[in-house]
Amino acid sequence: MFDQLLNLVKEHLESHPEVANAIPEDQKQAVHEEIAHHITKNLATEAPQHGGIGGLLSKLQNGVASGSPVTSAIEGGLAGTLASKFGLSPAITGAIAGILPGILQKFANKAKDPNDPSVTEDGICGTLSRLGGGLGNLFK
Repeated sequence: MFDQLLNLVKEHLESHPEVANAIPEDQKQAVHEEIAHHITKNLATEAPQHGGIGGLLSKLQNGVASGSPVTSAIEGGLAGTLASKFGLSPAITGAIAGILPGILQKFANKAKDPNDPSVTEDGICGTLSRLGGGLGNLFK
């Protein structure tokens, strides 16, 4: 799941050249990985509060917008982390946070697409269960 999310982060950032070009070339991979890690960690935190991963994915898939409670919870801390770890300016970290809803929606659509086996709810649940300390079916 993490690799698929990482690929979505890369694709989405590259489709926004004004953001992608502002990230120093030698930091791009690390920034992409930090964003994907941040999303993964926060999905683990948010899933139980939204009826499991299925409920959370449905909320994300149904057009979550920047500023919504789900997106805000997942965005929380991302800009600060990117600024402190990579020295990115507030304009860049804000732009990255601004495109996060699109990444989340693409991820949810991929997970809910029965014709796309690259990301599945079971795979997400397994990954999040490991992150959540073995909480098992709590994420389903």
